[in-house]
Amino acid sequence: EYREISSCSNTGDFQARRMALRYRPEVKQAAEDETAAPKKGGKKKKAKKPKPVLCHTINGSGLAVGRTLVAVLENYQTPDGDVVVPDVLRQYMGGMEILKKKQ
Repeated sequence: EYREISSCSNTGDFQARRMALRYRPEVKQAAEDETAAPKKGGKKKKAKKPKPVLCHTINGSGLAVGRTLVAVLENYQTPDGDVVVPDVLRQYMGGMEILKKKQ
């Protein structure tokens, strides 16, 4: 009765390596406390920024267009063959509310 439009699995940092997708972790509070207090006679040191690390991605981040279209048709087709455009897609369809079946 229903079709799968996407499957997801964790690919670790494999995909992120190719697109150099990284993030910088937050500075740990303990590290801030240690560097914030000046040493005897020394200058106050700034907390070091952590190095950027690769994100872990999911391989189903996008949707297969054909499968997604089938899902919209299955859920929004009326008995007479017209298709009601979902509210969230109307802005991309020039405000069109119904796709009429050709006669």
